[in-house]
Parts: sequence; structure tokens; C-alpha cells
Amino acid sequence: EPDVTIVSGLKDTVVAEGDDVTFRCQVSYENARDVEWKLQDVALQNNEMNEISVERGKIHTLTLRKVTEQDIGTVTFRVGPHTSTA
Repeated sequence: EPDVTIVSGLKDTVVAEGDDVTFRCQVSYENARDVEWKLQDVALQNNEMNEISVERGKIHTLTLRKVTEQDIGTVTFRVGPHTSTA
């Protein structure tokens, strides 16, 4: 299996409280395994507050819904040994 790398990393984002915010990270190969999203070092799961998806096979997205002050912090995307933060 080829080593998947991050082609386009996360971008820092400012958003108003109560709004949704989306982070995108592009990887080098489709169907990458061993992918993880974190907020403040806490692993995120796909649920009603966090939408985790993959667009066109290579673009991994995380949407945080109706953010609050408690959501302030570092978002981390990891694929294998590679990470990107915003």
C-alpha cells in the first residue's frame, strides 16, 4: 500500500459562535486508511455535531456544527504519520 501524504493542509479559520465551520485536507491517494480528526487532542467521531466525510476520494472534510466557545482550539488531521493542524 503506498504511503499516503498530505497534499493540501488545513487552513486557520475564524467563525462566529453558532455558525458551522468546515476544514478540508487533501491527501495523495484515494481511500486512505488510518485517518483521524481531533479537536483539542480529542478524537472526533461522525455524529450530529461533527460531520466527517470524504469528497472525490482524496479530500477529507470535517464540519463542526453550531460551534461554541468550548470549540476554540487546535483541529488536527492525521493520516498515517503525517499531520496538519489549524
